Amino acid sequence: MTAPEPVVYRVAAEEPAAHRFQVTCTVADPDPAGQLFRLPAWIPGSYLVREFSRHVIGCRAEAGGRPVAVRKVDKQSWRCAPVAGPLSLVYEVYAHDLSVRGAYLDPDRAYFNGASLLVHAVGREHRPCRMDLVWPGAEGAADCRVATTMPRAGAAPRGLGTYAAADYDELIDHPVEVGRFTLVEFEAGGVPHEVAISGVHRADSERLARDLRRVCECHLGLFGGAPPFARFLFLVTAVGEGYGGLEHRASASLLCRRDDLPQPGEESVGEGYRTFLGLASHEYFHAWLVKRIRPAAFTPYDLTREQYTTLLWAFEGVTSYYDDLALARAGVIEASDYLQLLGETATRVWRTPGRFRQTLAESSLDAWIKFYRPDENTPNAVVSYYAKGALVALALDLTLRQRTGSARSLDDVLRALWERYGRAGVGVPEDGVEREAETVAGAPLGEFFERFVRGTQDPPLAELLAWVGVDFRLRAAESAEDRGGRPASGPVRAERPALGVRTEAAEGGARLTHVYDGGAAQAAGLSAGDLVVALDGLRVSHGTLDRAVARYPVGSRVQVHAFRRDELVERSVTLAQAPLDTCVLTLREDVDEATRERRGAWLGVGRPAR
Repeated sequence: MTAPEPVVYRVAAEEPAAHRFQVTCTVADPDPAGQLFRLPAWIPGSYLVREFSRHVIGCRAEAGGRPVAVRKVDKQSWRCAPVAGPLSLVYEVYAHDLSVRGAYLDPDRAYFNGASLLVHAVGREHRPCRMDLVWPGAEGAADCRVATTMPRAGAAPRGLGTYAAADYDELIDHPVEVGRFTLVEFEAGGVPHEVAISGVHRADSERLARDLRRVCECHLGLFGGAPPFARFLFLVTAVGEGYGGLEHRASASLLCRRDDLPQPGEESVGEGYRTFLGLASHEYFHAWLVKRIRPAAFTPYDLTREQYTTLLWAFEGVTSYYDDLALARAGVIEASDYLQLLGETATRVWRTPGRFRQTLAESSLDAWIKFYRPDENTPNAVVSYYAKGALVALALDLTLRQRTGSARSLDDVLRALWERYGRAGVGVPEDGVEREAETVAGAPLGEFFERFVRGTQDPPLAELLAWVGVDFRLRAAESAEDRGGRPASGPVRAERPALGVRTEAAEGGARLTHVYDGGAAQAAGLSAGDLVVALDGLRVSHGTLDRAVARYPVGSRVQVHAFRRDELVERSVTLAQAPLDTCVLTLREDVDEATRERRGAWLGVGRPAR
């Protein structure tokens, strides 16, 4: 039987200064009824319909050197007139999205995720694909290197030229970077790993390689066996301000602050570097959980429309639990640093009234319309399947350890999911995570999942963490900048007043970005969007509002002046007690040996220090 002709792509940086790629997709034997081409509406790993087709500028088709009629039939699809072929669809894409999801092009570099740039020929998705990367006439193109895990098919190592993929699904799962990047190399699990850093930076490459290797080996050790990829690539874009990550089958795209990369001469792991390592750890963990162990609802992906699952809390929340935990287990950060990060996560959840309105299962299902589209009411109506999902994963891990006498844990659930679903390429059913957890526990866990996943209760972290010798305490926030995770910086005031708002700097005052349910401001009729200009007749700003409120005792009645649009409003506000919503976790030293051993098994204490 003759092998099918590959679908051929030409991706050309035709007008870098105008941020425009020219893409050609050629099908040897188009559909006799008229070939349909379609661009994805979303990208796996980011659950929002992003309408990539809005960036397409013009479209034409040709066969045998002659034009072929083509018409747009919906927001993301184009149909060509019947023709014998080969048929080529030629279109331009505006690429100025400096994120991990889209496409970017300027005279110095190019980056793209295939889902945002490459159409697929409907009915030909399972055919082999070939992609020719060209940069015609661009100044300095000879100095450009290519970073991607897509297999080469004629291109020189790290060079422009021809690359290949087994099918369209693989084609769009290898993001591509072209430019003058720093390349860092190391080996983990017997597999080569690379870090390609684009953008101006002063990263300590040696230290970065050493720390990432230890984190990667921690994850490799958890899942065991040979890695599911032949090599791995971190594509890092360093910018002044920015943060984001997206997983792929053999690579991860990361966006970070350049100052978060390890700087020469630094020995400690500062907050910025810790943030970067946690991001890299998160996306690397996804090489197993999400890319290979994935919900049945995503098997296969349908990138033309939303696909619904109640399991995002497990896939993203469990990953969010392990990303920072791996830093401690790998010995890259201290256990106390990990507990600070965990306290910050718990604080974000405890400050979200929406956790009592939306379950984790509902949050997962509604990701398409709520999580990626936050507004002023989001904290009151929504809970993050990342943050609360991580806390429920922690609770499930400690529950399994308790019920099995420390013999089993969430690690075992993940390994079981890998063996049953990941290796087999079978999607996880909606009850699959719960069933595997019950198998590991050797007992029913229905009550746990009803309360914390399908219900809105807070997991009993204080009780569970006490079992491993960790204190979980709540206190009032010291200020709007207090992210939790640490003890109060000074003497704790018994009663601290609060407006129950979040603000941002704005000309002339403090703009209310969020007004929390049950807070003093909401009770008085203040709304998100109001510009607070004065408190009891004295001018306030974003920087001074907290201090002004703090001068009053709880229960005081104060007059607030604010502009709502262009109208001045006055509200009498009775200051309420600041809620105990700031979480602090600390290691207890006065514990018995059994507790210390349980804690060591959980945190990986006793592994080599850095």
